[in-house]
Amino acid sequence: MALYDIRDARFARLILPNERLDLLWTGGRWCEGPAYFPAGRYLVWSDIPNDRVMRWDETDGSTSVFLQPCLNHNGHTTDARGRLVSCEHRGRAVSRVEHDGSRRVLADRFDGKRFNSPNDVVVKSDGTVWFSDPTYGIDSDYEGDAAPSELGANCVYRIAADGTLSRVVDDLVQPNGLAFSPDERLLYVADTGRTHVPDCTPKIRAYPVGADGASLGPGRDFAICDSGLFDGFRVDTAGNVWSSAGDGVHCFSPEGELLGKIFVPEVVANLCFFGPKRNRLAICATTSVYSIYVRARGC
Repeated sequence: MALYDIRDARFARLILPNERLDLLWTGGRWCEGPAYFPAGRYLVWSDIPNDRVMRWDETDGSTSVFLQPCLNHNGHTTDARGRLVSCEHRGRAVSRVEHDGSRRVLADRFDGKRFNSPNDVVVKSDGTVWFSDPTYGIDSDYEGDAAPSELGANCVYRIAADGTLSRVVDDLVQPNGLAFSPDERLLYVADTGRTHVPDCTPKIRAYPVGADGASLGPGRDFAICDSGLFDGFRVDTAGNVWSSAGDGVHCFSPEGELLGKIFVPEVVANLCFFGPKRNRLAICATTSVYSIYVRARGC
């Protein structure tokens, strides 16, 4: 099977034709939420049903358990101080691992009601934390604890520097992966609502960030998935969006044009750029984590 599907000549300049897809680790049930720590040269990701966070050491290729139990972590990111920010399905919270290893809850309720199950998270350059809150962690006991939704809505939220919470997106069925454009003028959010509503189009929507840096304008469809669903994704320094999909990784131009695909032998859930030059993709794909070098650098 071919490794690449080149739809646009621009994609040929973003890949390495002689590169291969490396298997870093296998043995999970649903791998998600990769995040990279450059100071320690290691990668972490969630194995949600097994209630653990795994760690892969870039210096020697070894894999170990980073955290277990972990309240069924899903999405991760790092903040400007190198701390791990996590979405907890079972904790129904967004938390942060402090430098001393302690857990700090950043938010677990909105208007006095518990979140559904925070799914993915991004930290803006001003330190604010933005996260999605679909129902996957309360739909069953497989990735969390089955429970009814207290909020009755699936939205995207923002945590201000002082801890104040605001709801910023409420027009998606199941908001999932999210990322900012390089200039932070757009917030991209994936909708995986087809898991619950069969006629929901699998897509990424783009929302303009207001002049206040805190509010969002009306969204527009940015890209439609032609294989499975978009889940987690990242943006490179040129503004290209690299997204998970049913058949691998899809790369879109800043205008939303499908430039090409990297085929992966398992359904992809999420990815991130990593390595000293941030020119390597870590790809969480169902039971395994793969990697591949590209001619792009992550933001």
